[in-house]
Formats: sequence, structure tokens, C-alpha cells
Amino acid sequence: MDNVEVSDLKTLTNMVSGDMENTSKMSTLGSKEDPEKPNVVATRHVSKNKRSERTINLILNATEKVILESGASRITINNVCKYAGISRGTFYRYFSAQDDLLEAFSHHKRDRFHSNLRKQLAPYSDPDEKFAKLVEYLDAYLENGQARRLLLIAPDYAMRWFESIFQDSINCFQEDLKIIFDSWDIKLGVKLDRELICELIIRYILSEQLVPSGKLRRSMPLRIGVMIQSIIVGTMRKA
Repeated sequence: MDNVEVSDLKTLTNMVSGDMENTSKMSTLGSKEDPEKPNVVATRHVSKNKRSERTINLILNATEKVILESGASRITINNVCKYAGISRGTFYRYFSAQDDLLEAFSHHKRDRFHSNLRKQLAPYSDPDEKFAKLVEYLDAYLENGQARRLLLIAPDYAMRWFESIFQDSINCFQEDLKIIFDSWDIKLGVKLDRELICELIIRYILSEQLVPSGKLRRSMPLRIGVMIQSIIVGTMRKA
């Protein structure tokens, strides 16, 4: 039985690239009395929310710049305001203190990672293609992301950040990769340990921040495929 089912795993190590783009549409608001006349109250509310969102993003992006330049221990509200181009009064409308800002920044970084991953996977319905795009996304993140620089500039903050997002990231990965896991469960006739696979993927990402593998990372699709094969074979033997 092992030989038959392991042969199905060859698809896991033969996946490559592609391109992707995700677009969104915006809706307009109008009043019930006159479809041509905008709903002033609703429009103001939406505009205010958009302004708030833009301001918060300015603050969080400025926070990242300050941390990457000076480290988390030297971050000041004045510097963040300067980079964001806002006043201290505006800052305090959204954040009560520096600790509040750093906590929000940690969640912002995690949410941005998974939001971009979902956009990368969204156009693909085939599980194998989705998995190939996952590998491609992780490779690009490791190549271009700022996490390693954050670790070098602000090691204490980076380690706390990795720890704080670890379990949430495992949960997010399980949700993001559900279609892939469902397909593998059906193909192999076993229930995979999804949490373990997601945990190992995250640990792989973190290990690359600490000890980059350099050119060896080009073989990441094969290495992840082999890792998953090992987990699956172990799962089948237990069953």
C-alpha cells in the first residue's frame, strides 16, 4: 500500500512557476430616493474610513522604516510622525502609546504576509498549481522580504515578533492551504497532520532568516516536497 500511495506524491515535487495578478472592484453608493444623487452621509462615512485606513498605513509603514534604520529600542513617536508626515495629535487618534503601535505593527506584518499569499493563490483552482504558487511565493519572500534585516537590526524585537505570530501563522496557513490538503487527503486515502506540515513550513521560513541557505534555496520546491513526503509516509504507517 505504501508503494502505491507514495507514487502519487511525485506530483508534489514537479511543480513550477507562473504569474499572477489579483484585481478588485469598488462599488458606488447612492440614495434610494434618487439613484443619480449620492448618499452624502454614507459617502462621508466611507471617505472618513478610507482616510483613517490611509493614515494608519502611513504610520505603520513609517514604523517599519524607523525600526529597520534604528532598531525597535530607539523608535520614538516623533520619528514615526516625521516619516509618516503627520502630527503627534494625529498619531494619538489611532495609537495610545508606543507599545500599542509596536503591537499593531506586528499584526500588520503578519496580516500583510497572508493577505499577499491569498492573492497569489486565488487565481488557481488546481491544488498542484496552488502548491507551486505557494513555493514560488515563499521563495520570493525569502529573497526580497525584510524579516532578516529586522532580525539583524532589532534582534530582540524580531524574536518576540516571530514568537507572537507563530501559532496564528500556523492557523492561517491551514486555512490558506485547505484546498491543497483536501486534495492530498483524497489522493492518499489518509488524514494528513495539517498543523504539523504548516508548522514545519513556518519553521523552514524562520530557519532561512537565521541561517540562509543561499543557492541551495533554489531547490526549495524539491526540499518541501520531500519534507511533506516524509510526513505522509509516517502518517500512513501510523494508520
